[in-house]
Amino acid sequence: MSNTSFSSLNLPDALISNLNDLGYNSMTDIQAQALPAILAGKDVIGQAKTGSGKTAAFGLGLLAKLDVKYFRVQTLVLCPTRELADQVAAELRKLARSIHNIKILTLCGGVPIGPQIGSLEHGAHIIVGTPGRVIDHLDKDRLRLDDLTTLVLDEADRMLEMGFQADLDAVIAKAPAARQTLLFSATYPNAIAKLSERLLKDPLQVTVAEQHNTSSIQQQFFQVSDNHARLSALRALLLQYQGQSSMVFCNTKRETQDVADALLGYGFSVLALHGDMEQKDRDQTLVQFANGSACILVATDVAARGLDISSVDAVFNYQLAHDADTHTHRIGRTGRAGQSGIALSLFTAADAGKLIPLEDGLGIKIDAAELPAVDIATLKPAKPLMATLQLDGGKKHKIRAGDIVGALTASKQLTNDDLGKIQLHDIWSFVAVKRTAVKLALQLIQQGKIKGKSIRARAL
Repeated sequence: MSNTSFSSLNLPDALISNLNDLGYNSMTDIQAQALPAILAGKDVIGQAKTGSGKTAAFGLGLLAKLDVKYFRVQTLVLCPTRELADQVAAELRKLARSIHNIKILTLCGGVPIGPQIGSLEHGAHIIVGTPGRVIDHLDKDRLRLDDLTTLVLDEADRMLEMGFQADLDAVIAKAPAARQTLLFSATYPNAIAKLSERLLKDPLQVTVAEQHNTSSIQQQFFQVSDNHARLSALRALLLQYQGQSSMVFCNTKRETQDVADALLGYGFSVLALHGDMEQKDRDQTLVQFANGSACILVATDVAARGLDISSVDAVFNYQLAHDADTHTHRIGRTGRAGQSGIALSLFTAADAGKLIPLEDGLGIKIDAAELPAVDIATLKPAKPLMATLQLDGGKKHKIRAGDIVGALTASKQLTNDDLGKIQLHDIWSFVAVKRTAVKLALQLIQQGKIKGKSIRARAL
């Protein structure tokens, strides 16, 4: 965190006032270094990890110059995944609370296209989306970029890794040449350097170290003989260290699902997250893990990128990451905000080729630790404290979080302390309740009314 105040910037008074209301006082390093140039209209390359405050850096820049009276698409933000796009759009809406009649629209794959077409017909100021779905709308002439003044590429390295190069080129070809381009990337490989050379004009390059301090993370590496031993080792380590919230990283989608299934068979509270899942299932998985209804999330690097999940108790690398940057990004899920964290990694003799680059990149010497002796008969998997209810009503039904809280607490059989995170989507909502109160909560929703209507609900 820098000591520079937002009030030192040439930002509209309404934005400054809203930042004060949000409790955003001092800028993060990426904001302090990038925002003056962004506000001056310069192209910027920002190398910063998730959680560095980069969304507010480009968000404040584009909101400061937005002409809300001109109802055309003035900004396009491209993200690698729907989860990140939703997260970015939510942050932009929060930053834009003081700007009346602003419309921010998300355009992502994995959801029905019909409602997006309807929304586009009504116009928007800011589009946040994934490259594939954005180019789909552009090709059908449902979206036009003639009035675009700012193009933002968020987590550009991941977009290239996921094979979006052609879609990116197609989108850029339809954008005006006279525009401001902002590129943010956790890493800066050759492919990003080449992309930057083509897209940006005389950019300012800002590099910010990771916001969390990896010295607060206790790292250990364990050598195992084969994949069967790998799974047994993971089980033992989870029993010893898992806590209420842990992430297990795998390198392939198939492996992710297999490991999650195996852990479920051992009695763990576990969910899988990977690219072969339906979007609806991915949404439910993220909701349940983020609100404490599941203790373990097994994920691939691509699926876990940019997730809005606060610090976890421990990270387990079922297989070593392919490079030091990815390893650092994985373990950065723990040990945040001054808390201590645990990162435990498994490897076999076949992984020898990965160890030296990891040692060089991390600046550490990797020595194999001895696996803990765990009595499987006496140590039991942790159980989640919360459970999740899904309600068949959401933003399109004008339901607000307060309406759900009211329905659950009106009888005074439940209090606010029995409730956790509430997440509203277009046609459904999710509410976390204490596991001990889930049956009562379900009964209260099913027997009561929200906004004068009966709402169906079920426990996930």
